[in-house]
Amino acid sequence: MQQLQFESSWDKQLAPQDRRNIEKIFQETKSLNSTSVIFSPIREAINHKDALLVSVLVHNFTKNQLLFNQTRLQYRLKGKVVAEQAFTFPDLVIPPHVSMPWTFIFPKENYQTHTSYKDGLLELS
Repeated sequence: MQQLQFESSWDKQLAPQDRRNIEKIFQETKSLNSTSVIFSPIREAINHKDALLVSVLVHNFTKNQLLFNQTRLQYRLKGKVVAEQAFTFPDLVIPPHVSMPWTFIFPKENYQTHTSYKDGLLELS
């Protein structure tokens, strides 16, 4: 059965309203019939450095730990790839059957400019 976990820094800094939103997304998506990794959108934003921030709930529906070691991800809008990058997070380990929120940051040179990034999909490439 899928469980929701928060990485320690998220657990400490997450606002109550954001936590409720993530818990709601988890309740709506925890029973997806999958045996793979799925990213459920939480929020998208552009920060002060013009980087694209894509916050998602990472569902590890597999039987294996999920590690990010040069893991290539794509962010798609209406089927078109608008951002792509390899991510390495040595301390991020998502156990089997665990969902965890995370924010992936695409520097300005790694994404195409759009008026909105809402309703995009993050995927393993």
